Parts: sequence; structure tokens; C-alpha cells
Amino acid sequence: MTGRILFVAANPSVDRLYALERLTVGAIHRPELVVAVPGGKGLNAARAAARLGGRVTAVGIVGGRAGDWIRDGIESRGIEARWAISGPETRTCVSVLDRSTGAMTEIYERGEAIDEAAWGELVRIVEREMALGDVAAIALSGSLPPGAPPDGFARIASIAGAAQVPVLADTYGPALVAVLPQRPALVKVNADEATGWSGMTIADPASAAVAARSLRVAGAATAVVTLGSEGAVVGTAAGVSLLEPPAIRGAYPVGSGDAFLGGMAVGFARGDDIIEAARLGLAAGIANALLPGAGELDPEAIEPLRQASLQRVIL
Repeated sequence: MTGRILFVAANPSVDRLYALERLTVGAIHRPELVVAVPGGKGLNAARAAARLGGRVTAVGIVGGRAGDWIRDGIESRGIEARWAISGPETRTCVSVLDRSTGAMTEIYERGEAIDEAAWGELVRIVEREMALGDVAAIALSGSLPPGAPPDGFARIASIAGAAQVPVLADTYGPALVAVLPQRPALVKVNADEATGWSGMTIADPASAAVAARSLRVAGAATAVVTLGSEGAVVGTAAGVSLLEPPAIRGAYPVGSGDAFLGGMAVGFARGDDIIEAARLGLAAGIANALLPGAGELDPEAIEPLRQASLQRVIL
């Protein structure tokens, strides 16, 4: 049986999508579509992986009535979860789609500082889950909440390393810098996050390949830089490849990077080679954009999308 994937959702949110005929600054709007999901990067990735048939356990920190709503939403989707409870209300993040232009405006709350005890409980939950011996990989996604240790993900990666559990990291900024010396099995970043990491503008496959190689030098066994409609660059010990997506564009891109990680984690856990796991991730990211609500992809769409992606070796 394929091992479990442990998704650490340290900074969840209620993710709300509003679709408008047209977004006008200063005007009153009545959305034609409203979708709310239990989100944040870690939970989006976990839900996508579960939709793809992965054995998923989500571990997160939640608080207040919003936290209760998130817990209920994850349970209603049949996803196993373990929660640390913090006092402050869990944050809300809002995306607004202007259908007249296709532009997405995103407003992400930073959230209130978590209780110190909540972080300690999160770490203990992770340790207990890994001690069960059936975790194939642990995914560390998104930002650390205010109040968490700045090297919080690195500490969890160290615990995973001691348990010989591969780490899949999808984070950025200081959290990424701290986790790289723990030699994660995978680091996945988007172009903006790769720009922040490398100090150079990442805007095309050639520059993404440079960033992927630098991430590998810094400690990542595999580095993936996603480029939106241009696909994804995958750097491994064997070289650097570009995965080119089919010409299918969805209206709802929020969460596509999270779905990419969820798909890649499923492939990783079942023993696919890295390129095939990344092709599954790419298909999941495209499928995510076809439906409103981050992580709410249709698994029936995956195989045609996966087969339509092309690999091109660039370095």
C-alpha cells in the first residue's frame, strides 16, 4: 500500500473567491459567483492530493469559528486531519476575478500571532504521525504564521530527516532559506518566489533553469520552478528539463501551484520517477484552474492533461 503524505498546513485560511462581471474601483459589487474552501497552501495541496487518490493526512493550526469551519470542511471531504488549536481567529484570504479582463485580484490576510503552545502541539502531532511508520513524504507548504519560529519548517524538516521521511517544501523567503540546509527531497517555487531566492528576475525557462540549479546547490535534491502558462522547469542530478503544458487555460488559477505540489506528492509517494511525478503535478495545476475553488480539481481531467504535457531537456 502506498504510504501516507503528511501535509503541514501551518497557516491555513478561509479562501473565498468572488467572480464579478467587471471590477470597478470604488464601486459596490454583487458577485455572480462565490466559492469558499478550507484553504491556505497546505490545505489546498492536501485536498488536491486527496482528489487524486493519495493517502493524505493534514496537520494544521486553526482557531476561532473560522477554524471550526475549516475543520468541518476538511472532515466533510473525507480527509484525515490532526489539529493544533490556537486562540486567535484563523485568517481569511480573498480572490476577486474580473471576468471582463480575466484578471485576478488577491487579498491575503497575514493572520494574527498564534499561541506558542499551538506551535509546540503542531510539532508533537507531526512527530506522532511520523512515528507510525507509514509516512512516505511530508509536505511543508506556504508561509509560517506570525508567532511561529522563523526556522519552524526547518525544525520539522530536521525531525523528518531523523525519521528518514522525505521532505517536499513549497515555501519562500526566510523559511525557504532555513529549510534548504536540511536537504529536502523537493523544493517547488513559482517564478516570483524563485526571483526572491536568487536575486535575479525569473521570467522564462532559461532563467528558471539557473534558479533550479542554484536551489539544488543550496541543498534541494530536486528543484521545480513553475512558470504559469509556460509550464515548469525541473532540475535533478540528471539535468534540467522544461515540462511544456497543453494549450488549455482555466479562469481560476488561484491554488494551481498548490495543486501542482499535491499532484507531485502523490506521484512521489507511489514511487514515480521525478519527471513523471512533475507531469502529474503539472496536470493537477492545469485542472485546478478549470474549476472555481483552489484544490477543487476534477480527477477525470488529469490523465489527458498529463499525457499532453511534453518534456524538453534544456540543460
